Amino acid sequence: MPANLPPEYFEVERTLRQARTAEEKISIMEKLLSIIPRHKGTEKLVALYRSKIAKLKEEIEQRPTARRGQLFRIEKSGAGQVIIIGPPNAGKSALIRALTGVEVEVADFPFTTRTAAPYMMPFENIKIQLIDTPPITADFMETWLAEMIKMAEAVLVVLDTSSPDSSAQLEVIFNRLKEKKVELVSGETTVPPDRFPFLKRTLLVLNKSDLSEARAFQEELDILFGKTLDRVPVSAATGDGLETLRRRVFDLLQIVRVYSKVPGKKPDYDSPFILKKGSNIVDLARQVHKDFSEKLNYARVWSKQGTISGLRVTRDYLLNDEDTVELHL
Repeated sequence: MPANLPPEYFEVERTLRQARTAEEKISIMEKLLSIIPRHKGTEKLVALYRSKIAKLKEEIEQRPTARRGQLFRIEKSGAGQVIIIGPPNAGKSALIRALTGVEVEVADFPFTTRTAAPYMMPFENIKIQLIDTPPITADFMETWLAEMIKMAEAVLVVLDTSSPDSSAQLEVIFNRLKEKKVELVSGETTVPPDRFPFLKRTLLVLNKSDLSEARAFQEELDILFGKTLDRVPVSAATGDGLETLRRRVFDLLQIVRVYSKVPGKKPDYDSPFILKKGSNIVDLARQVHKDFSEKLNYARVWSKQGTISGLRVTRDYLLNDEDTVELHL
């Protein structure tokens, strides 16, 4: 008996691909259960989701309870996790509010942010997780912050271009992280897997770049630090540079979006698969379904630029951002 699922089911089911945490998956599956019509044709599907929800809840219950002194951890979500650090009053929270549209506590006094908090930044058809953190000073850095930085995919260091202390504050941040064996490197740096926790691809975000002091501050950075880290001038207040920053954050993650296409049907452009740069057809097949990588015969690829249109490729073909792929078993 056919399931005859409504269109709303498929819209919600697509969001399940990007869910990373157990809590997110449970929420989406429970919504799917509320949508699925109840009849003989859907009995197996309903049972499958109920079984998955029960298993996820069991996993949550078995997590160790956090104790004081243990690692502060935020589950990764979206296309990647980017941690935002900086000195007091640099404008981290204001920047996150401008990038995400979410109300974040912002004030003109230091240490407004007292703990780590996750937010989702939209970029085209995906979302990237940004983590707001307490400030770093010469006298204070949260004990758990270095470990959070090690787990994140990339780092943004936010500086206030109008503050005469920003250069000294940047040096403090470098030194405090070096004490924890963490080094901030440029986005083009090749990071070996074993060095991933200790070498973090980083952007310097120069906030308040609309103010007159911005040019002098950039010249000061050139003299003191050279051009070891890429910079993006922005203004959280006016919105200048924010779209450029979104793109640069995406590039910093070194990922590609790939669209899956069923033969004879249009591709789904709303829920791309997220893979690391350098991934191939087999890596995509493994994400689509665990059995596909073994059964895969060949694939056809369409590029975003139109330079490739339905080209038949082998299993080791390297994927580019926004390729559309049709897998053939």
